[in-house]
Amino acid sequence: MKKLLYWLPRILGILLIIYFTLFALDAFDSDYSLGEMLLGFLIHLIPTFILIAILLIAWKWELAGGILYIGACAFYINMARGMYWMVYLYIGGPLVLTGILFILHYSLYRKKQISQINDLT
Repeated sequence: MKKLLYWLPRILGILLIIYFTLFALDAFDSDYSLGEMLLGFLIHLIPTFILIAILLIAWKWELAGGILYIGACAFYINMARGMYWMVYLYIGGPLVLTGILFILHYSLYRKKQISQINDLT
């Protein structure tokens, strides 16, 4: 169970990066020049770059990463106000789930390891 709880949020984080990258592909439209399409693609990849940074932080510091994932969901919901509630679920749901799993692993296993190390010193 420990290994599953360790790897599940990391795999979900990688899948989220792939999921958000797929949204960037809509920048390629035949009505625009190649330069405009590439610029649009890079702009659409900004959320992907942010998620990569959050995953790298979460991999090293699970609590901080979990909070950042939940914060990313809150930021998205704030920016996309007025949309149909299912849109929030498709985008924000996986972000919150990943954040909760990172925090859960930290609180169940990492916190105990840190206290054990402190007891030894």
